[in-house]
Amino acid sequence: MTGDEIDLLDPCELTILMPCLNEAETLGVCIQKAHSFLDRAGIHGEIVVADNGSSDGSIEIAEAYGARVVHVPQRGYGNALIAGIEAAGGVFVIMGDADDSYDFSNLDSFMVALRSGADLVMGNRFEGGIAPGAMPPLHRYLGNPVLSRIGRIFYKSKIGDFHCGLRGFRRDGILALDLQAGGMEFASEMVVKATQQGLRIGEVPTTLRPDGRTRAPHLRTWRDGWRHLRFLLLYSPRWLFFYPGLVLMFLALAVGVVVEITTLRIGDVTLGVDTLVVCYALLIIGFQSVLFAIFTKTYGTNEGFLPRNEAFQRALGEVSLERGVVGGLVLFLLGLAGLVVAFLKWNAVGFGSLDATQELRLVIPSAALLTLGSQATLASAFLGVLEIRRRETTPVRHLSESDTADPRSRH
Repeated sequence: MTGDEIDLLDPCELTILMPCLNEAETLGVCIQKAHSFLDRAGIHGEIVVADNGSSDGSIEIAEAYGARVVHVPQRGYGNALIAGIEAAGGVFVIMGDADDSYDFSNLDSFMVALRSGADLVMGNRFEGGIAPGAMPPLHRYLGNPVLSRIGRIFYKSKIGDFHCGLRGFRRDGILALDLQAGGMEFASEMVVKATQQGLRIGEVPTTLRPDGRTRAPHLRTWRDGWRHLRFLLLYSPRWLFFYPGLVLMFLALAVGVVVEITTLRIGDVTLGVDTLVVCYALLIIGFQSVLFAIFTKTYGTNEGFLPRNEAFQRALGEVSLERGVVGGLVLFLLGLAGLVVAFLKWNAVGFGSLDATQELRLVIPSAALLTLGSQATLASAFLGVLEIRRRETTPVRHLSESDTADPRSRH
C-alpha cells in the first residue's frame, strides 16, 4: 500500500504548528499539551515545529517529544510559519507560539469553528483574558488596540485582535492567499488578505498567560509595531495616498480660491499672495498623492497582491490614455495662456514695474495649472504603461503535412 493510499484511508485532520527559535525552556511542555489535546479530542493530527535556526537544543527536544521538525534557514516569524504551513499535512492548521503563553491543550473552540466552515479562526486575547504580566502595558493599551482599530477601519474587518498568535485556518485557503511577509507583520498580512479575499473569518476568546521563558522575547516593540503599521498602510492605497491627497487638495482649493479673489483676514492674521503660493503648492502635492493612489492600486491589482475593485476599474476605464492626455493638455494650455497674458501685461509697461499682488494672482495659478497639466499628461501615459499585459507565450510548433491535411489534429 502506498503512502498516498494510507493518507486517503486515514487522513490527517489537524496540524498544530509552532514556530521556534531557541525555545528549549518551553517547547517540550507546549508539545506535550498539544499531544494531550489530540488524544483527548480523538483527532488524527500531527505536531510540526518550524525551526528557524535554533542552537539551544530545541530541535532535539521537538523530536524527542514526537514532533516533526521543519528546518527553515531564512530567519523571520513569517518565514518560519509559511514554511510550516506548506509542510503541514493537516486539512486544518492551528498555529501558536512555543513560549507556553497559549494553552495548546484547550483548542476545542478553534476546532468547532473550523469544522463549522470557518476559513480562519482568530483568537481574541482581550475577550478571553490577559493574565497579569502576560502583555506589556504599552502593547495592551496602545499598540494592539490602535493597530487593530486601524486594521478594522482600513479593511472593514470585524476582528478585534489582529495580532493574536494563536489562530486556526484551513490550510488550502491560507496557501491560496500567497502570503509573503517574512517578519512579525505576517500576522497582519494573514488577516488583511483573508478579509480582502472574502474568506469566512471567526473569532474565539483566548487566554494569554505570561510565557515561561527566562530570556527576553523576540518581539521588538517599536520595530515590529512599525512593521505592522507599515504593512497596513502599504496595502491600503486609499488611506496612504488617496484620502490624504483629496483632503489636501480640498483645503488648498478652498483657501486658495478665496485668497485669489481678495486678501483674507482672520483676526490679526492676513492671508495674501504668499498664502496663495502655499495653497497651490499643497494642491500640487495633493494631486500627486491621488495619482500615487491610482498607480499603486493599478499595479497592485495587475500583479495580484491587491484585490480587484470593480468601481475603481470602471472609473479607470472612463479615463483612457487619450482622454487623460487631452485633459492634461487643456490644463497645461490654460496655464500657458495665463502666463502669456501676464507677459503681455508686463510688455505693455515696457517690462517695468507692475502691481506685484495683482500680477502674482495671475502668475501663481497659471504656473500651478501648467504643473498640474504636465502631471496629468505624464500620469496618463504611465497608466497606459501599467495597463500593458504580458502575453503568455507557448512554444512554436511547426505543422506537419498531416496537421495541414486534417485540422482536427491541431492543438
